[in-house]
Amino acid sequence: MTDYKSNMILIGMPGSGKSTIGVLLAKLTGRGFVDTDVLIQTAQGRTLQDIVDHDGYLALRKIEEDILLQLDVRNHVIATGGSAVYSSSAMKHLKAHGVAVFLLVDLPTLTARVHDYETRGLAKRPDQNLEDLFEERCALYRKHADITIDCIGLTHEEVCKRILGALEQDRIKGR
Repeated sequence: MTDYKSNMILIGMPGSGKSTIGVLLAKLTGRGFVDTDVLIQTAQGRTLQDIVDHDGYLALRKIEEDILLQLDVRNHVIATGGSAVYSSSAMKHLKAHGVAVFLLVDLPTLTARVHDYETRGLAKRPDQNLEDLFEERCALYRKHADITIDCIGLTHEEVCKRILGALEQDRIKGR
């Protein structure tokens, strides 16, 4: 019997809609919802930006990896932090029981949505701007994604519909 991958793992850039779409998908499908950025903040007792400011972006990535490797849920929608894809071991762990869905949003849309780039708590090098980060991460999102959803110009509801349709097609194909 094939292991049914009951989790939906949302990956993508900050501002791509992972948290908002994750909540909607959870409601639509009767799944639980986990936002890994919230798990990190709760475990650390501080904001992501505070971690970056005091310990550095690499410390945030390590904390995120540890949290992801400890996550053990089924039948959930998991909204990951934008930097989750830097850890191949964490992504492998998540994908053991889920399908990774890359929410693809273009740079102009992200620029319009992300107004707090410098204070958002992003695990990025100090010299990286949004464009550089976008270029670097898109390759990682594509590498780890089982499904890519082009979200450009779509409402959150339309994105959810596309995700559910793509997951159904994937299931029909037996993947």
